[in-house]
Amino acid sequence: MNLPPEPNDPALIERMQAGVQEVSRDIVALLRYQGFGGSPADKDAASSWLGRRSLVPAQERIFVTPGAHPAILGAFSTLAAKGETILCEAITYPGARSIAAQLGLNLVGLPMDGDGIEPDALADACARLSPKALYLNPTLQNPTTLTVPAARRGEIAATARRYGLPIVEDDAYGFIPPHGPAPFAAIAPDLTWHIAGLAKCIGAGVRAAYVVAPDARRGWPFAAAVRAANVMASPFMVALATRWIEDGTADQILRFIRAETAARQALASEILPPGSFKADPLSFNIWAGLPAGWTRSAFSGHMRSTGIGVVASDAFTAGGEPPEAVRVCLGGPTTRAALRHALEYMAHALTESPAAAFAFL
Repeated sequence: MNLPPEPNDPALIERMQAGVQEVSRDIVALLRYQGFGGSPADKDAASSWLGRRSLVPAQERIFVTPGAHPAILGAFSTLAAKGETILCEAITYPGARSIAAQLGLNLVGLPMDGDGIEPDALADACARLSPKALYLNPTLQNPTTLTVPAARRGEIAATARRYGLPIVEDDAYGFIPPHGPAPFAAIAPDLTWHIAGLAKCIGAGVRAAYVVAPDARRGWPFAAAVRAANVMASPFMVALATRWIEDGTADQILRFIRAETAARQALASEILPPGSFKADPLSFNIWAGLPAGWTRSAFSGHMRSTGIGVVASDAFTAGGEPPEAVRVCLGGPTTRAALRHALEYMAHALTESPAAAFAFL
């Protein structure tokens, strides 16, 4: 899994624990069923959090869901029926692939360049395939680490508007860059389903996401779909997220994640051969193309003993032959010393033939 670095600052951990203790004072009430979509206080916290991405939606458009996965499932099932088509990046998030497969949807990957999906390819697919939605992970994309620049976002939004194509914006990493491009929900709010999960910017155990629907009416069937599958978000987790946002703890966690991620990316840049991977200073992973002689499966197996997650490109490819590439995760509970060792091991493999690298074992 692509995890953020875990906080290790005693003062920050103590502050996080204080939030848990404060929320637990109302533990009996938090064990009850809650109304779906979040209380007014939770939606106020969501509005405050979304404001960091220049979003100011009305509360009636905000839905608190039990994580990004249920939100994507709800959006896909609302927008498309079995056998219909949803577009995405050629290299895309595996969770979206799994959800589309579960729903019987046809997920079609679009060609990409250094700025994201190609607008002409999007227009051609809209004309040929009559898709029901476009799924994008446009900031620090998992796995390529690409952030779609503002100009390309405008082109994509204009093409989507021309064809009346809804956009499902998975903004899992959107809060990590302090000054990232405006989200699609700010560029084309009437087309966009914005999903702001908390797993990557606070912690994967906080199973909550803030969803902004294009309007309240279209949010009703979405809410029904999510409620049918999940009933509600965990009241305790949502209350904790609200508390941390209100008292500033969430911002402290986010600052820690940024600083530690930058330090780990600096290690990768220092140790790995120049030009051997794609990354962003604030991405939790790198995307590494493999030199001649290596296959993605052999390389993933070779790295298994290092303790860091290496996933072959097969998991991310929406269609066609996967490239000989792997996602290497730098986040999670590992230490910088352990990460350095793993990256040195990886650097050796990238500069040697597979036979010589395996002999290194």
